Amino acid sequence: MPNKILFCGDPHGCFANIISAVHKYRPEAVILLGDFNLEVPLENYLRTIIGMTRSIGFRGNHDFDSTAEHENLFHSALSYNNLHLKVVEVGGLRIAGLGGIFMGRIWMPGEIPKWVDKKHWLKHQPNSVAKIPLHLDAAIWHHEFESMKKQIRADILVTHEAPSCHRHGFEAIDELGKAIGAKHIFHGHHHVYYSDKLSGGIEVTGVAIGGVTNLAGEQLIKR
Repeated sequence: MPNKILFCGDPHGCFANIISAVHKYRPEAVILLGDFNLEVPLENYLRTIIGMTRSIGFRGNHDFDSTAEHENLFHSALSYNNLHLKVVEVGGLRIAGLGGIFMGRIWMPGEIPKWVDKKHWLKHQPNSVAKIPLHLDAAIWHHEFESMKKQIRADILVTHEAPSCHRHGFEAIDELGKAIGAKHIFHGHHHVYYSDKLSGGIEVTGVAIGGVTNLAGEQLIKR
């Protein structure tokens, strides 16, 4: 049943396709691939499908554009479904999530990480800085990435960043998929639908902006 789990590309404030897909296909879960751009808390957008399916997601880079957008996602009634650095099981499949993007000021794959961890970063800031600022909170941190590679096993990896088969992708995502045993990677961020395969045999699906694909990587709905 390829439609039991649906993967939804960056909504950027428009959730009509996601709601339509849930009503049409009645999936066990929908996985939202970041960049929500919320003007109100997330549950207000998804009210008509709450109870019909599990709505699972993680952060994109634009979910940190403002304090309001950040709070509308991370302080929403659905915030417990945050998949970043975690694994959920749906329909007998284990799905692992990595939100955020690579930032050179934190860590860019292929380069030495700027910081050991978040405590290390904070230690080198003025005393007035008590937490990671919003514009850096969307970063993928090396220590968390490496911990995920070592501790998580999953059938599917969902990310905001793309693997190397995309021209703006990263081999680090390939390596993460291989390390956790994933057979398929779904990602958002670049707004274009495509299907490809990595050299190790991992299937890759890029999900278009506002688009919806199924487990087979088939595009069911496009904006």
